[in-house]
Amino acid sequence: MADGVPVLLRRLQQVERAVRAAVAQRRESDPQPDDPFRGLYLSDEAVDAALAATREPFAPWPGSAAPSFSSPDRLATLTRAAGLTPLDEALLLVALAPDVDSRFEQFYGYLNDDVTRRRPSIGLALRLCGLPEAAAPARLRLATGAPLIDLALLRVDSPDRPVLSRGLWVPDRVGGWLLGAGAPEPLLVGLAEPVEAYGPPPPGAAALGRALERAGARLAYLREQPGGSAPALAAAALHDAGWNALAVDLPRLAADPQPAELATVLVREAVLTGAGLVVGPVHGGEPWPVWSRLTGGRVPVLAYGTQPWDPAWTAVPPVQVDVAPLSGAQRAEVWRAALPERLADGLDPATATAQFVLGAPAIRRAATVAAQLAAAACEPVDATHLRAGARTQNAAGLERLARRIVPEVGWDDLVLPAPTLSLLHELAGRARHRDRVLREWRMRPGGGRGHGVTALFAGDSGTGKTMSAEVVAGSLGLDLYTVNLATVVDKYVGETEKNLERIFGEAAGVNGVLLFDEADAIFGKRSEVRDAHDRYANIESAYLLQRMETFDGLAVLATNLRANLDEAFTRRLDVVVDFPIPDEAARRALWDRCLGDRVPRAPDVDLDFLAAAFELAGGHIRSAAVTAGYLAAGAGRPVGMAELIGAVGREYRKLGRLTLASEFGSWLPQALG
Repeated sequence: MADGVPVLLRRLQQVERAVRAAVAQRRESDPQPDDPFRGLYLSDEAVDAALAATREPFAPWPGSAAPSFSSPDRLATLTRAAGLTPLDEALLLVALAPDVDSRFEQFYGYLNDDVTRRRPSIGLALRLCGLPEAAAPARLRLATGAPLIDLALLRVDSPDRPVLSRGLWVPDRVGGWLLGAGAPEPLLVGLAEPVEAYGPPPPGAAALGRALERAGARLAYLREQPGGSAPALAAAALHDAGWNALAVDLPRLAADPQPAELATVLVREAVLTGAGLVVGPVHGGEPWPVWSRLTGGRVPVLAYGTQPWDPAWTAVPPVQVDVAPLSGAQRAEVWRAALPERLADGLDPATATAQFVLGAPAIRRAATVAAQLAAAACEPVDATHLRAGARTQNAAGLERLARRIVPEVGWDDLVLPAPTLSLLHELAGRARHRDRVLREWRMRPGGGRGHGVTALFAGDSGTGKTMSAEVVAGSLGLDLYTVNLATVVDKYVGETEKNLERIFGEAAGVNGVLLFDEADAIFGKRSEVRDAHDRYANIESAYLLQRMETFDGLAVLATNLRANLDEAFTRRLDVVVDFPIPDEAARRALWDRCLGDRVPRAPDVDLDFLAAAFELAGGHIRSAAVTAGYLAAGAGRPVGMAELIGAVGREYRKLGRLTLASEFGSWLPQALG
């Protein structure tokens, strides 16, 4: 026998003793203890005995003290919140009685003249409230449109029965709440959760709170810009107006098989807890019953989303509020509030994370991650930790449309002319300071223009365009997302624009650098319209022109054919960087950088000859260096000139170039081998 079984048996013996005591107590007050038909009917004597008895506890449980119960007057609170009448209260109490005192099961079975029907019927409830069964105004209190039914405080079963014989019952959540229980509604787990308003209140929270408190507004729509904090703003406004906040996942609610029924449960939970609903994000495809149930006026509903409000969604017009991103100073305040006494000395979180457009909830989550990373390293939170935490708040949707690259190179890895490097630094600086220049100083006002930064990297293949984009992203602490044109261009009319819109839409909510490689394929020049193909191609280009101007992120267009880009795109670019073919000094530096410090070199390696003899771009030099490494590793010796020349010869053949003695000199046999 297992070790725990004897202990369990001894505890069950305590249950048996309690049952024996209860049976003895019952037999003392039972007028017919030996009735063989007990439970199948109720005699007058049994009902009289139940009326005379009380439902006090049986003998105290051995070795345990009776718990203390508090019974707050929640019925009065519910009456005020739901707008119940005295008759509504009476009907609710009649239906609740069997859940509070089990004797009422017998009473209702006796009065229903059916021992199996232990809940009150509508007719019985009306009569117990002193009203005739045919009283139409009273019966309407148990019909659709009345708060008891609309808020699901009371349920009516057996719809196939005549009205007066339909049963009434109170949902467990309502009965438990009236008795003082605090457990939330099980149906709402994962769908709705309370939200606390903490930290600095977002801009506009006080004004929206006044609209809720003084003007009696019950519906508001918060249109959120990238980096805005609509849920935080809504929660703060509700708390200012004296409401709790209950955040609702609207897409999950709309996808439920019975969304209208679940919306009713949500409103009931808000009424019970004195909360307003923070609902979103709104996409516009939610079914009408959801909106009609949520916006019935019982509780304030603050919806949020990124698209404009459609008046057809609800019959009640909402208070509309635009939620702008937090300023740099406001973000710094949230960072400091989330990381008290944990920041490294002299660290300004606003400067370290200026390139990240995050709302207050995202900053608090990022701060938690940053604190965990710093604690794991036994260090105070520095800029690296802050940026790593901020990157964890990127949505995953863009990764389905573009390839994410975690930058692993820095400025020292670039071998470029000084003017090109200067423009790259300028691009990084624009990304860091765009909030101050474009939002605080308003140097790009009007016209629906975005607050993004766009750049063009133009140059031959292998000149360092992609690597430079990675370096810029790494210097900002951002990830690089390379757009795959195969997922964008579509042969069907209009599909390319839809694919691009999905990419731009996802990128707006991601703190990263968006790289369009071979951009001339989709950002080409508009042409004269000669047939339908030209017409739709021009529409595509016109769409891209407009979308680039409203983009709020950081985008880089890379092309080998700058002349193929439409001039209208060039006007909308912030920085244009030309990547020239490296000169001899740059090529020598590239050869040295690509071979690195870990690769063993033979004494005959002549970098000066390689740089002077072969006019190759950086990408081709890197490819040749890797090939030489494989050749040397296969031969089991250090990298020497034989391997390097052989690798260059292979690179020439890939490029379709001739291997001439004038270039290779005495190394020509190795190049041809």
